[in-house]
Amino acid sequence: MSDFYKKLGKKLKDIRERLDISQDTLAKKLELPRPAISQIERGERTVTADELIKLSSVFHVPIDAILDLKKEPEVTLSETEKPKQPRARKKDEEEPQIRINVPQKNLGKFKEVLLYILDRVGSKPNIGETVIYKLLYFIDFNFYEKYEEQLIGAQYQKNHFGPTPIEFAKITERMMKDGDIEKMKSKYFDYPQTKYLPVRKPNLSKLTATELEVIEDVLKRLSDMNAQQISDYSHGDVPWRTTPDGSIIEYEAVFYRTPEYTVREYAGNK
Repeated sequence: MSDFYKKLGKKLKDIRERLDISQDTLAKKLELPRPAISQIERGERTVTADELIKLSSVFHVPIDAILDLKKEPEVTLSETEKPKQPRARKKDEEEPQIRINVPQKNLGKFKEVLLYILDRVGSKPNIGETVIYKLLYFIDFNFYEKYEEQLIGAQYQKNHFGPTPIEFAKITERMMKDGDIEKMKSKYFDYPQTKYLPVRKPNLSKLTATELEVIEDVLKRLSDMNAQQISDYSHGDVPWRTTPDGSIIEYEAVFYRTPEYTVREYAGNK
């Protein structure tokens, strides 16, 4: 299991103990065997979307607060729920350092996907650097949600304007040196814009049919958005919403997406 589930399990255990709920009681409320609760809390078992909804209800904690792994949620107790020994962080106690799980990068495929995007929609007046960032993000995260595998596997940082692929600058610099793309400055409705134009065609042999299908779906749905529209749209996606500012967005958070963003059929949304 990844660090995401280990951190999530630890957080769920902390909340459960603060509420003085036993594993047996929680298992009954979730309609799970007790060993499953132990596995979840040790990070050895995934948590389904339905289970997360039930946990939110049992703990009286919003789902977003549970998934925000760097922030301690405010736990609201009912009259019958009184923890025997509430756990509180000492004022001088430092926040524990959490190691970020970095997805494996595939820089060669990154180049071909970028060239494919530029070849297909790069000439549109709205397609500047900011829009490209978000298209790459949704391609990567949609593919991961649907197939539980990396497509590009880039790292995306949570910034004010939405997810930003941190490898982008170095990769495009190399691609310009290699003569794959050209960079130009332009304006879009009087706003400065950085555009990239493809010099060569993408090598489609590097992309599978399922990868192309996901890429095409993202381009069809989102490539007509301008920078503000697609940034606002990205802000509603659970992986972005549950990540602290400036941190790397965890891929595993896609499995808790809301119906507006999910690309996968789950038991509760068919």
